[in-house]
Amino acid sequence: MRRSEASSRLGCASVAAVIALVVASCNREEKAPPPPVRFVRTVTVEPPRQAPDLTFTGHIEPQDQAALAFRIGGRLAERLVGVGASVREGETVARLDPENELNDLRSAQAALTAAQGDLRKADNQFQRQSHLLERHITTQADFEAANQALTAARAQVNAAQARVRSAEDVVGFTTLTADAPGIVTRVGAEPSEVVTAGRMIVQLARRDGRDAVFEIPAERVRQLAPGMPVRVALTGEGGAEAAGRVREIAPQADPVTRTFRIRVGLTDPSPAFRLGAAVSGSVRAGGGGAITIPATALTQRDQGLGVWVVDPKNLTVSLRKLDVASSDPAAAKISKGLDIGDIVVTAGAGLLREGQRVRLIGAESR
Repeated sequence: MRRSEASSRLGCASVAAVIALVVASCNREEKAPPPPVRFVRTVTVEPPRQAPDLTFTGHIEPQDQAALAFRIGGRLAERLVGVGASVREGETVARLDPENELNDLRSAQAALTAAQGDLRKADNQFQRQSHLLERHITTQADFEAANQALTAARAQVNAAQARVRSAEDVVGFTTLTADAPGIVTRVGAEPSEVVTAGRMIVQLARRDGRDAVFEIPAERVRQLAPGMPVRVALTGEGGAEAAGRVREIAPQADPVTRTFRIRVGLTDPSPAFRLGAAVSGSVRAGGGGAITIPATALTQRDQGLGVWVVDPKNLTVSLRKLDVASSDPAAAKISKGLDIGDIVVTAGAGLLREGQRVRLIGAESR
């Protein structure tokens, strides 16, 4: 009886094992469900559009100009140059009445002469005390007093010499000279006027170079950068052109016109480019620019940026890494990684996987 029960139990266990194996094999044969088809929005990559050339108008200014002024105040005795005059380096352009400064110089010179006399007297006294001390005729105290008087007299002479040099410098400040060759563009005072220190007497345009100056709206400033080549031509002068480069872009707009001042340094301009002459500038737009796509197409994966590209034959997507030249909230410029005609996913990219099938709900051209 026990032997039949054991046989029955063993048979049931065998049947259960066989059923488990059958169920496991059926589960292996079952295929995973295909991923769902995602709806995406795309654009087709097209060649970069050719940007129009930039043109603007302006005028010629000196590349470097200085306002010459006296370092001291006084009455302007004479101004030797006027507007349009050419001056050489070191040439005198104006003078102040130097009478007060000369009086101060004479006073300092007289004080120096007196101090030198006191020095000679103190030196003689010191020499006498030295000889007397050697013969033990004078006291040590008298000798030390003579020595101290000699030291004080020398100090007085040094101070007087310093005052004379300072007075000579002040007298020199009454003469205004040009520090570089150039052309006078403005004058700020006339003879007989009393001027203060630092007041502009002559404005000098140095001959080191010429700048073309333009006032440009904000939307065009974004297309310029320091060092960019600019072609400058005189208005109304046939054939008078010069090459230049953007030298300076104002960091702040003019509060009235809301434009930005651009300075273009000219390279070897002809004499026809006179100060104040009206000119026009042009910047040729570069061809073959970077491909532009919507910024929403970019996907961050594996420490890099990429986009999902759709295979037009089987409508599957693959991730392609890119080199992004620049980007903003609206668009991204791609320097490497995309070809003309590629179909790029712009909406729905966050839910995609490699090789997943997609359905296009709207195709645009860009």
